[in-house]
Amino acid sequence: MSIQDQLKGFGITFRTMLSKPLTLGYPENKTPVFPRFRGRHRLWTYENGLEKCVGCSLCVAACPADCIRVVAEENTAELRVSAGERFARIYEINMARCIFCGYCEVACPFDAITLEHSYELSERDRHELVYTKDMLLAPAPKQAPIRAEGQRV
Repeated sequence: MSIQDQLKGFGITFRTMLSKPLTLGYPENKTPVFPRFRGRHRLWTYENGLEKCVGCSLCVAACPADCIRVVAEENTAELRVSAGERFARIYEINMARCIFCGYCEVACPFDAITLEHSYELSERDRHELVYTKDMLLAPAPKQAPIRAEGQRV
């Protein structure tokens, strides 16, 4: 390492030391996340109310953490839940095991599941970290702001 590289490193260090610290005040002001941030999962429905998930279990096959459970059931004339032949009667994600890789989102051919920008996922009981289908269909209670291009924290 040359002296020029060392001086450049010291210059960056001194500039950082002289800058004013940034305090966000977390509960009231949430840290902005990057647009590609992967947080809480969400299941989606069509405008007519039918679920996009058809219970194909491709997300289960793609999940490296084995945290998704899907039990499919056939649609009937009396009970029409999704646009396909089947629907996910049970759809659960164990958030304690999830590694937020996004493979489930990529594997879904119907864009039924996405990972949102919400990052406040803590619970007091371990059993509350198993998100059911009803929880996943509802929007996240706390949305995080999106960081603008070039914006510092």
